[in-house]
Amino acid sequence: MFETTTVINSILAVIITVVVCFLISTLLPGIERKYVHARIQQRIGPPVTSPGIMAPIKFLFKENIKPSSPVPGLYKALPIICFLVVLSMMIAVTPYAYAIPALSSLVAIVGFLKVEEICYVLMGSLSKSIMSVRMPFPDRVKGAAHLNTTLSFIEDISAKRSLRMITYGSFPLYLALFAPVTAARSIFLNDIVTYQQANGPFLFTVAGGIAAVVFFIGYMIILNEYPFSIIKAKCDVIEGPYMEYASKYRSIVFITRGFLMFTMGVLFSVLFIGVPPNIFSPTILINIAVVLVFVLMMGIFSAFTPVFTNRQLLPTILGATLLGILSIVLGLL
Repeated sequence: MFETTTVINSILAVIITVVVCFLISTLLPGIERKYVHARIQQRIGPPVTSPGIMAPIKFLFKENIKPSSPVPGLYKALPIICFLVVLSMMIAVTPYAYAIPALSSLVAIVGFLKVEEICYVLMGSLSKSIMSVRMPFPDRVKGAAHLNTTLSFIEDISAKRSLRMITYGSFPLYLALFAPVTAARSIFLNDIVTYQQANGPFLFTVAGGIAAVVFFIGYMIILNEYPFSIIKAKCDVIEGPYMEYASKYRSIVFITRGFLMFTMGVLFSVLFIGVPPNIFSPTILINIAVVLVFVLMMGIFSAFTPVFTNRQLLPTILGATLLGILSIVLGLL
């Protein structure tokens, strides 16, 4: 009876913690746009509730479109899969989930992040229309050298760029995730948290400080934020893999972005500070503070940087990768 009550209480604690964190996450896009981007650009900016709350509600009542796709069911399910992946990550970092080793390990976290990244590739490759208009179309320009040549889809460009980012773009983030392992000598979140509670935050070590910089770069990459937003750069591929999503699917996209921002900030506080999210503990304020710091820093960096091309992207990722390797080496010494 006692064990059953304990399990029920743990489940309720996880649910309440995740719900509260999710509600806070809906405010993060608005905070970034109003208190960072708008202030830097010297304008009023939208209401804080607009991007993360009102926009998803608005899109729920929009008319849905039927984009041309070889697998329409999977294509429509991809935003839902992304949300479920982020939700699973959030559950995995809560202290009540540490009793499930398969869920609360860095291997599981990396797996969730990889699924989320792969979804971008599938979004681009499974859409065969642009703004609900069928493509490809023949080149009918007079004097064209190759008449009736099939043009590539705009979504194909996004899919190729997404695959490129999966191949090497997000590699620094995964190095930063495993840097705390060198101190705790374990890939399980419970051991990493326990080690830091006994020996102090990993963040305040030389290896931890370097890894934190790498983590932040990876944080911006995984969120497809400037200057690492090549998969949805508005100068050429507009919204990238999200272009054809409308109505409730677009709403899920908006909600998932804010939730991912919060989850990644909480993941940092677990790995580098040793503070897991628990709504029944005052340390939840530390988690929220870390999340806000990451959002503000990302907003500042994205406001002052253009989209990186390969000329800037490759050296930046290579440099971050080398820093990630250095943090792991220093942690092992």
